Amino acid sequence: MGKEQNPRRVADNEAMAKTKMLRTSPQKLNLVAAMIRGKKVDKALADLTFSKKRIADDVKKCLQSAIANAENNHGLDVDALVVAEAWVGKNLVMKRGRPRARGRFGKIMKPFSEITIKVRQVEERA
Repeated sequence: MGKEQNPRRVADNEAMAKTKMLRTSPQKLNLVAAMIRGKKVDKALADLTFSKKRIADDVKKCLQSAIANAENNHGLDVDALVVAEAWVGKNLVMKRGRPRARGRFGKIMKPFSEITIKVRQVEERA
């Protein structure tokens, strides 16, 4: 009897992972996401490991989660995975402020963002 299974949001040869509430602006996060798009996952992990960007560690965690989802939930081969897509979205913005001269108030915006990484299994060409 039971409940019907939800349809998959990705294709049969794909898996994805999403990380929300990353404490950086979407523009800065997109620079790191662009660095790994289209690369094989082992090369992307190496690039993130040695990146000087602070947010690269969180992106690496998300990529490792996508790889684990592909292996454990969908039975894909880890050695044949490629970062098919990596996109960035906005999240909440904390508004803070600081007193300035002559009674004014300087706005300080502290943005959060989110990243979604989709990995795809590709067939090796002979």
